[in-house]
Amino acid sequence: MNLNKLFIVVGVLLVGLACRKSATQTPGAAAPGVSSKPIPQAGSAQPTPAPKPVPATLPDVLARVNGEAILKAEFENAIRSLEAQAGQGIPFEKRDEVYRQVLDQLVGYKLLVQETKNRQMTVTEAEIDVRVGEVKKQFPSEEAFTKVLADRRVTLEAFRQDARVQMLISKIIQAEVVPSIKVTEQDVQTFYDKNRERFNQPEAVQARHILIRFPPNADAAGKGRVRATADAVLKKVMGGGDFAALAKEYSQDSGSAANGGDLGFFVKDQMVPPFAAAAFALQPGQVSSLVETQYGYHIIKVIERRAARVVPLVEARGDIWQFLTAEQQQQKTEAFVNGLKAKAKVEILM
Repeated sequence: MNLNKLFIVVGVLLVGLACRKSATQTPGAAAPGVSSKPIPQAGSAQPTPAPKPVPATLPDVLARVNGEAILKAEFENAIRSLEAQAGQGIPFEKRDEVYRQVLDQLVGYKLLVQETKNRQMTVTEAEIDVRVGEVKKQFPSEEAFTKVLADRRVTLEAFRQDARVQMLISKIIQAEVVPSIKVTEQDVQTFYDKNRERFNQPEAVQARHILIRFPPNADAAGKGRVRATADAVLKKVMGGGDFAALAKEYSQDSGSAANGGDLGFFVKDQMVPPFAAAAFALQPGQVSSLVETQYGYHIIKVIERRAARVVPLVEARGDIWQFLTAEQQQQKTEAFVNGLKAKAKVEILM
């Protein structure tokens, strides 16, 4: 569970729904220099059992965890948050799988919250102020932050309460999981030696972009209005405007706007095809015309191009360490939650 993203209850699922094929995600977030090719795991060839079908109409109470209900409204809010972060709806053929995993994550979430209460853990208002401030810094303005809350039907009070709960969970993970994480220099070396193909880095570009999003289910008229706005921003760019400053002001990509639209280095298959084609056709300093993707209209400026290469260990070491640390934290957190489940009374009602 991603404990640092307050809107993501089920961060692991986001990887499956929007992994790297979103031009609004920061490519650098996935360990620069490390290929996105999965590592073969022992026994991974075994087929995964089909999930139990989820009814078309959800019950008002989906589960009870030690008597505490997981309500339909709570579950649907998690689904909306998941879809908003992924930039797309859940594919119909994945509905059963994703819904079951979301519910399982919510059960684990409830257990962690209950455990913080059992241990009488606390978070001060001052700590929450700091966390909310950190989140606000990820947005280009106070208005953009407020709009995201409104779009997700979350009040500031509810957001602060979510922050409190997430911080409590983070504290319990820090106490129970983090001390047992240990990644050695030999672990890093072994990973590099066994996964050399993951460090074959194809040609990459570093680019900034400005995204003007389509509204949900936009028709031709709606797209036309968005295009008019995007055209106006493009004129400012072509008129000599500072691209980074304009991205901070106009871009609706919350993941990159605060950084002046900087997406870091990325390779072609990390982006949706229209975005990738436009970016890789540009030379450093050049700016694209409007590029349409399923997310909206993009204006792209390439900063630097990098030839294909093999990333040396000295450069990849930090990313490998972070990857292995995160992997251990995920595994140990799951083990900790499974231990709580073993002692709990969990009733799944759908």
